[in-house]
Amino acid sequence: MSTQSTHPLKPEAPRLPPAISSCQRRHTLPASEFRCLTPEDAVSAFEIEREAFISVLGVCPLYLDEIRHFLTLCPELSLGWFEEGCLVAFIIGSLWDKDRLMQESLTMHRPGGHIAHLHVLAVHCAFRQQGRGPILLWRYLHHLGNQPAVHRAALMCEDALVPFYERFGFHAMGPCAITVGSLSFTELHCSLQGHPFLRRNSGC
Repeated sequence: MSTQSTHPLKPEAPRLPPAISSCQRRHTLPASEFRCLTPEDAVSAFEIEREAFISVLGVCPLYLDEIRHFLTLCPELSLGWFEEGCLVAFIIGSLWDKDRLMQESLTMHRPGGHIAHLHVLAVHCAFRQQGRGPILLWRYLHHLGNQPAVHRAALMCEDALVPFYERFGFHAMGPCAITVGSLSFTELHCSLQGHPFLRRNSGC
């Protein structure tokens, strides 16, 4: 699930919000960095996710214990974007071993699976409308493409976000079997074999 805008605006120079600017700045920290998340990043990820989803959907795709669960079992299926050492956007995934997503896939990681289930894409409120979601998703697909065991990516989203994900090679598979309260979703899949985004030089 994602609250990423389907029409990101031209990126602007970011201004760190108080919560982020309070992080200690060290000259050794890169200005911008992409890396897999660790369980130590769970609280920061949950704070970003909670603000992004609770206000829109009333629920979170992953709660704190679930974030820690996946970052412990399969950190290599996550990717975070850090500015001066502070998390500003992230994706968390896990492996799934069935053709379609099921209710159990919300909380399970299947090490023998070949489908990366993208549980959540979230961007800090101070960094939205800057094109960060698309950049992060592109990098994540490239990251998955470098893992031989992963053949496909799958996710579920609200109908309004389907065109956003279709831009990245995802194809709608129809209604998702997963429901969250009264919410229903469309399931989308993306083959990572021969994916055009994996042949690009990111330049990011």
